Amino acid sequence: MKTVKAALSLLPALALIFLFNTKLGNIPPIGKFFDPFRGFWNNAEGKSAADETLPLADVRGNTSIAYDAYGVPHIFAGNDYDLYFAQGYVTAKDRLWQMDFQSRFAGGRLSEVVGDKAIELDRYQRRMGMVFGAENMLRELEKHPRIKQAIQAYANGVNAYISRVQPKDYPLEFKILDYKPEEWTPLNTALLLKLMSSTLAGGSDELYMSNVLKKFGAAVTSDLFPDIPFRKDPIIPEGTKWNFNPVPLPLPPDRQASAGGLSAVKTRMKDEGIGSNNWAVSGSKTATGFPLLANDPHLELSLPSIWYQVQLAAPGTNSYGVSIPGAPCIIIGFNQQAAWGVTNVDADVLDFYKVRFKDHTHREYWYNNKWNKTRPRIEKIKVRGKADQIDTVYYTHQGPVVYLDKPPAFSKAQNVPEGYALRWIAHDPSVDVATFYYLNRASNYNDYRKALTWYTAPAQNFVFADVQNDVAITANGYIPLKWRGQGKYLLDGSRPENDWHGRIPAEQNPTVKNPQRGFVSSANQPSTDASYPYYINWEFSGYERAHRINKRLSVMSGATVDSMRVLQNDNYSVLAEDILPTLLQCTNGAKFTASEQGVYDIVRRWNKYFNANEIGASVFEIWQKKLYDMIWSDEFGSGAVPMRYPSRDRTVKLLLQEPGSHWFDNVKTPGKESREELVLAAFRFAADSLERRFGPISPEWRWASVKQSRVNHLAKIGGLGSRSLWTGGSKTSVNALGESHGPSWRMVVSLGKTTKGYGVFPGGQSGNPGSSHYDDLLNTWVRGKLAELLFFHSPAEQQQYITHSLTLQKK
Repeated sequence: MKTVKAALSLLPALALIFLFNTKLGNIPPIGKFFDPFRGFWNNAEGKSAADETLPLADVRGNTSIAYDAYGVPHIFAGNDYDLYFAQGYVTAKDRLWQMDFQSRFAGGRLSEVVGDKAIELDRYQRRMGMVFGAENMLRELEKHPRIKQAIQAYANGVNAYISRVQPKDYPLEFKILDYKPEEWTPLNTALLLKLMSSTLAGGSDELYMSNVLKKFGAAVTSDLFPDIPFRKDPIIPEGTKWNFNPVPLPLPPDRQASAGGLSAVKTRMKDEGIGSNNWAVSGSKTATGFPLLANDPHLELSLPSIWYQVQLAAPGTNSYGVSIPGAPCIIIGFNQQAAWGVTNVDADVLDFYKVRFKDHTHREYWYNNKWNKTRPRIEKIKVRGKADQIDTVYYTHQGPVVYLDKPPAFSKAQNVPEGYALRWIAHDPSVDVATFYYLNRASNYNDYRKALTWYTAPAQNFVFADVQNDVAITANGYIPLKWRGQGKYLLDGSRPENDWHGRIPAEQNPTVKNPQRGFVSSANQPSTDASYPYYINWEFSGYERAHRINKRLSVMSGATVDSMRVLQNDNYSVLAEDILPTLLQCTNGAKFTASEQGVYDIVRRWNKYFNANEIGASVFEIWQKKLYDMIWSDEFGSGAVPMRYPSRDRTVKLLLQEPGSHWFDNVKTPGKESREELVLAAFRFAADSLERRFGPISPEWRWASVKQSRVNHLAKIGGLGSRSLWTGGSKTSVNALGESHGPSWRMVVSLGKTTKGYGVFPGGQSGNPGSSHYDDLLNTWVRGKLAELLFFHSPAEQQQYITHSLTLQKK
């Protein structure tokens, strides 16, 4: 009996031991998490750190790493291998969990960490061919030993850090999610690069467009979804002459028809109006007589920060900028001779092809008047705490058939029509890292042009400036050679004429050097005017940001770094300039309540800037968005057949030039609505919605309070993101800052005898929430300021700026 009582008395203790050491749902093992020796307490970091020397077997010589006051490492190595080894080591030291989590996300391996809640996400990533594309990149690397060495050295550096870090020092998220880091391989790096392709070129409107075509016919579709925008300000200045002989253009099929449509599947549309900016201004327009270059790529903002700042110096290279945590080299940056930056081209590099299988085995498909073999790929998904999941994906020559049947009720899967093969540039062999490897070493325009030849995807507008006073921009990457309009709708996968026809020759991609206007720029608008002989896409971002940038740069003289900074933070809305007078005209003389009259007077006097303190910005934004929805939702909105709305650009044309258009009428009501009635109703909605949310007109109506911008944690872990930020900006402003999407890195480089850089991102160098460098740059970013980017020519000149150093030494 005593033995039984003793055993029973132990049960609560054993239960507690089990509870404290077991992950229950989203709750980490409480005992491990609160362990004073190994738990989250150990993630607190002091502001000071001691100098350190690490003997390592995997390095070839001594490497000096000096950290400045922002936690930026300045790496000086004796050779390329040690340079990228050190980059991998210091990046893992600051961002290990971010690297691990994002590569797992890209490769469809989150179920290993969080269990079956991530199964559909993992299936989606595998079925989209993310791992397939990354493996093809690795095969291509075998042909390029120098780049392969850089990626392998980086991986070795990451693993050197992983082998030294103790569980008590694991990043906080490993403890919350109760797992540990694994060995880093070049495949992880390839997956992260493919993830960038997915982020920038993973959306699709083809199913929506096919539904529109089937419902309304070709004439209406062409009118509402034109290939040439109403308002345009292309990247390559209008009238630029093309100094090449184009290759023969593919001919469209004898009958252009959509292969499908009228499906209930909803695809993910691209978020119109969000993009990036870059420009370079010739010395003829600057105070120094040398060029200025600016870049601010806009992405979904997160903590840890998307980018990692670093200086990389070795024989033959010395550059500063931002890297992707998990990949070697600097993506956006400068050296003493040149600077470079990127924005998205929006080229059409993703198409869906209807597949006709011979039978339910899916082993053969019809193409070019015969049956062809598919290639099955077995995907094994490991699931934490449960049995592995086996998935089979069938590949045609065009790519993976992502979903054979109706996609699951999972948000990302709604991007994909059922029974279609995916042709996507991210699947192709590539060696994109080589472009950045050589840009880091570029000293002139010819070096820039040579570096671009290595780049595949996602297509980017590479802006460039050098101390020889050259400025240039190129829409660069593998841009498929297509017949005009190819990929606007779903395609018939059985017809060879619907396949891609190779690529636009790289040397014939749109480019301009030293244009007469004295600057180059891009903001995701169309690359060229209609004279360019090749088809890139039928739709790009709206022209508002591009037009504002070009208008401001055109009148600049004696430009400075601060001129560039101010333009990056410009909150003026060209959209408001274009349509607000018409909106006010349509509502002039309306009978308003006292409250509505107060709102109307505010927006009438508004200066068209989306500054944080502007109430007029709040009113206008809700007003124009509601009007946009009221015009199109009755015929293009919710229903059994999902379709997309015509673009903002086409809507502006409708408002300004087609006041009597039948599209203003709501077909679901018995009466016939006019433009003026819709504009008035949308205004009343805006005034009413603000009053219901915030009460009578007050400071609470100010734009920053309405917009609620914030920087969330990468895994949306509560408490690890930012507060609501008091900042302006809008989708149609140069400062295209939305709720959680905006400038992920602002950089301005002043070329000259001593080239200097300035930059900031919304966060900090460290991925550790317990570090002072987790978000120490966030306030600088919110205020629209820039920090000087300390560029050192040798380790000897660093001393006064350095807080501590790390030396990697050959063991």
